[in-house]
Amino acid sequence: MDRIMFGDNQFFGVNHMSEEKARAQAMRFRDTQSIIDVLDVAYDLGIRTFMCTTHDRIAEVAAHTAAHPDRYQGFKYHPGMPYAHKYANMVGELGIVETLKAVTPGGLVETLVRGAKSTMSRDVGQLMRTLVDAEMAPFAKVETPVVFLQNVVADLVLGLGMPQLLAEFESYVRERYDAEAGFFTMNMPRMVEALVAEGVKDPIICCNYNAAGFRMCGGIEAYDRALEAHEFRCIAMSVLASGALRPEDAIKWVCDREQIVSIVFGASSRGNIAQTVDLIHTHTKG
Repeated sequence: MDRIMFGDNQFFGVNHMSEEKARAQAMRFRDTQSIIDVLDVAYDLGIRTFMCTTHDRIAEVAAHTAAHPDRYQGFKYHPGMPYAHKYANMVGELGIVETLKAVTPGGLVETLVRGAKSTMSRDVGQLMRTLVDAEMAPFAKVETPVVFLQNVVADLVLGLGMPQLLAEFESYVRERYDAEAGFFTMNMPRMVEALVAEGVKDPIICCNYNAAGFRMCGGIEAYDRALEAHEFRCIAMSVLASGALRPEDAIKWVCDREQIVSIVFGASSRGNIAQTVDLIHTHTKG
């Protein structure tokens, strides 16, 4: 995996510290071209991995990069699913049946049949595979070496005591899409223990990791112990604690933990992107 990855929170009005900033970002990126313009900056600064949600607008971005392969050589997507807000909004606007029509690849009849079988056999994994196929459809023409399960589902599954579903997701993504599975979580120590116990080798886990302990369930010490104790690939996000930390101090602190494989960040200006890339390169050892 690349050392530096680019995220998409800023494009969709996600800011964990300021609703005002979130609204301003949402207005700025209300059209797809504005997102592409920032991605072009990131690409020109050497970033080749885009960690993104499965938002409808990202499908438009994927179509654009697929249509211009010379411009985006080596550009990769790491889609994270499901995009919960999308489904919630669709159900609210269309109802459950029309939402199924819209998002499932095999049509409503196939979906209902497969769903009925899933209900009778209690095979929740079948429903998972159907939804993964639907979410992956927009990425058919771009590189997706890693496919992530968002924490809204991953942590729920973990909390329900059903870690075997995480292993099923890993297996399906590997076999169906020739990709590795990744897992977002708000509780990295528990997630890595569950994945290792289920036989997932060298799992990929993306979690908040910052000097403020911001959104790190169990605290910094628990995360550091897990990082030392287990063999897994850790991707650090929210390294600036949503703007609460000075960039140079925050990035040095993360880079000092040499077991962290990658850092993902989001930014919307050339200056901030360039600064973050330079700091990561400066403080990465070896």
